[in-house]
Amino acid sequence: MIKLCDVSLRYPIMGFVSHSFQRSIYNRVGGLLGRSSTMGHIEHVEALRGITLDVSDGERLGVLGHNGAGKTSLLRLIGGIYPPSSGTLETAGSIRSLTNYTLGMDSNASGRKNIIFRLVFMGYSFGEAEKAVDAIIEFSELGEFIDLPVRTYSSGMFVRLAFSVSTHFAPDILLLDEIIGAGDIAFQKKAQKRIKELFDQSRIIVLAAHDLNAIKNYCTRAVILSQGRIAAVGDPDDMVKVYQASFVQPNANTVV
Repeated sequence: MIKLCDVSLRYPIMGFVSHSFQRSIYNRVGGLLGRSSTMGHIEHVEALRGITLDVSDGERLGVLGHNGAGKTSLLRLIGGIYPPSSGTLETAGSIRSLTNYTLGMDSNASGRKNIIFRLVFMGYSFGEAEKAVDAIIEFSELGEFIDLPVRTYSSGMFVRLAFSVSTHFAPDILLLDEIIGAGDIAFQKKAQKRIKELFDQSRIIVLAAHDLNAIKNYCTRAVILSQGRIAAVGDPDDMVKVYQASFVQPNANTVV
């Protein structure tokens, strides 16, 4: 389960930064920009504000919102990357976040060693990682390249390795920032099949996506985020219609 009660998340911005950098931060994390009352400089980003949300066993939750609405911040909060600035967050079950599936990898090490590094970074034991190596190599289709330094890989090879490692084990709670595609067309078919298997095996899915068909096809419930708050929650088909209407009526109070 996932339970958020009146959760807010702030990113501090230390010292003076340019307007363009401030805007870049806002676009990445969403929410509102907080200013000093005396200097007028931006001191923090309110990425999430007053989020109360329960996600139960068996649910597939879609997260909609314009760029900067706070979708990725919500996933990172649930995944434990950021602690709440206020409010409470409770989770039960193993969590896998595919918001960045290359973290923990070393470009100077071989692909084989990076399998171990990445799995240990994700919280698995060395024993569990070592047992998974052969299956991951086979899925990645890297063959003899697996013992070469990752820095010698093409971008497609690197993504295939990272994807193969990150999706090998099915967690209780799976966090996804968009539906992942990896490698060439042939490998993308394997990747989509692997993602479908993860969806079937995971107890809870939280999917943040701009792909409205993915929200309708994969999710059992959806929320719309706007400026770091939950603007609406309900049936995925209904939430997609509300979200689409926000583009037609940009001044509608419901979403933007």
